[in-house]
Amino acid sequence: MFDANGLVILAVGALLCFYGVRSVHLGVIAAGFGAGWMISSLFNATGLTLFLFGLIGGVSAWVVCSLIFKFAAFFVGGLSGAVAGARIADLVQPGDNSWAASAIIIVAIAVSAAFFADKYRARALLWLTSIGGASMILIGIGLTFERLRWIDSPDSAITSITSNAVWVALSVAGWIVQRRLFADRLGIEPRKKAAPQS
Repeated sequence: MFDANGLVILAVGALLCFYGVRSVHLGVIAAGFGAGWMISSLFNATGLTLFLFGLIGGVSAWVVCSLIFKFAAFFVGGLSGAVAGARIADLVQPGDNSWAASAIIIVAIAVSAAFFADKYRARALLWLTSIGGASMILIGIGLTFERLRWIDSPDSAITSITSNAVWVALSVAGWIVQRRLFADRLGIEPRKKAAPQS
């Protein structure tokens, strides 16, 4: 038995993790959806509320970014940072989450990520979308498959270590996939084969 809401967050997370740097509009919508969903999930919202917060986050992010497209990298970086910040806030506060502590963590990481993305543009967004998307994938897996709930909400030291290792592995996989697929967008020159020595 699985939760259909989990499939939605899993799909949006995969889109952000493996395709986020390709389209700024798509990245903004996915990151906004993820940020809205994850922030509301910190406070035990139900399925419909999660979806509505995600939808509001995605649409709001796209509208704001369209109005200030000049700052798109800053905005996508901030949203992706908020997604990663929500994951970190959940990890450092086992049990019930404090609004104040969660807000401080999320805002600090989101602002740092926004400035990082504004300064380093596509290369920063490559990392930020991979990390944020990987966070959403873990939540989607945990919601979709009851037996894998521990991957989103670890309940012991071993499951916490494993969950974080999976998060890192997914982030790196997203980085590798996007780097290879969108090398031209990132300004990465393909590696030239070394000429055979005579």
